Amino acid sequence: MKPHIPTSSVLEELLKEVPPDYVTLGWLTGSLQERSFGLVLLIMALAGLVPGASIFIGILLGFPAIQMILGRESPGLPRFIGSRRVPTRQVVRLVHRTIPLLKRLETLIHPRWRTPFETTKRIVGFVVLLLAATLVSLFPFSHIIPALVIMLISFAYLEEDGVLLWISLGAAFGSLAITSATVWATIRATDLLARLLGAT
Repeated sequence: MKPHIPTSSVLEELLKEVPPDYVTLGWLTGSLQERSFGLVLLIMALAGLVPGASIFIGILLGFPAIQMILGRESPGLPRFIGSRRVPTRQVVRLVHRTIPLLKRLETLIHPRWRTPFETTKRIVGFVVLLLAATLVSLFPFSHIIPALVIMLISFAYLEEDGVLLWISLGAAFGSLAITSATVWATIRATDLLARLLGAT
């Protein structure tokens, strides 16, 4: 098993290779290789917290989730996203702000109960795919819990923290249970209302 390199260190090394003018998501995922799945999930989950964006993000999350299940080395994003240019100075500014936060989190979240990376990748991909489906829900505020859980899973995956990963997976199934109960209750209420209206 390869020695673990903290995510903050990976990003610091990435800054040394960043192109001078602009960066594309395709370059970013290619440079990060196996780490790119975790970072893509983390970024998408953050975007999924934005009101009105959860449906689009839920659909978009399906791409990396399915590719993780298939055991791909890095995510292949749709062309219109992968080729989108972002000024290098914005990326550098964001990374510089993110690294100190990651270093603080890494004092608590670190490799524990490590499992083979490919096995973990497939499990995470399957659970994220289920959670992504719940982000598409039209119920108000129903996107918040699954987005937060995906963030937790992605960071546990990045840092190879098996303890946090299993806690996150438990939270994921709790989130799925809440969504299922909400949908079932709505169906029952709709059916009951239809019967009452039909009786009158």
